[in-house]
Amino acid sequence: MSVQAPHLGSKPPAFVHDLLGRRDYAIIGDIVAPGSQVLDLGCGEGELLEWLAANKGVKARGVEKSSARVQRAIGRGVSVFQGDIDGGLADYPDQTFDYVILSQTLQETVYPRKVLHEMLRVGKRGIVAFPNFGHWRVRLSMLTSGRAPCTKLFPYAWYESPNIHFLTVFDFEELAALEGLQVERRYFLAGHRKVTFLPNLLAEVAVFLVTRERGRRD
Repeated sequence: MSVQAPHLGSKPPAFVHDLLGRRDYAIIGDIVAPGSQVLDLGCGEGELLEWLAANKGVKARGVEKSSARVQRAIGRGVSVFQGDIDGGLADYPDQTFDYVILSQTLQETVYPRKVLHEMLRVGKRGIVAFPNFGHWRVRLSMLTSGRAPCTKLFPYAWYESPNIHFLTVFDFEELAALEGLQVERRYFLAGHRKVTFLPNLLAEVAVFLVTRERGRRD
């Protein structure tokens, strides 16, 4: 099914509600077009895919590393396969999906640049959401404690954290430019509010809608 590009002139409300307990899910749910083909990388127990299938009529698939989570996702009626996205997506041909979602997962991957490259090989558009390690509370935590940050947004001790790469809004935008990605939309959130000023300092969560620049399908 052919899906039209989202209308880039529309603006989300200043207040962002939770979807399934996640603000980034609410943004993603707004972005994804009805009836589209969707792949969710690191989909967990498939809650988002289940919602998208039920409310947007999408054809949903997921990839998840944890076998226990895969089984729970299948129990929801979602098509999820066990796999490590750091190893690539060789089972999927180019441009198979309208959207490939990478929500709160990029910072946990071993090879984030490879993962980005693969997601935009198999997908026409990528939706990337991640916690912003440039947020002022993280900076203040490191400055005052002299230790790895431990805040409400990042509650893990350094030896228990699933986060491997500590990226900021600036870091992702630089990588996107390096990879030849075109940013179609960007959303920055602090609590349930959009951030429009100094997002690298004030945003807790960032959501980007990206695609490959023309001529950069390598």
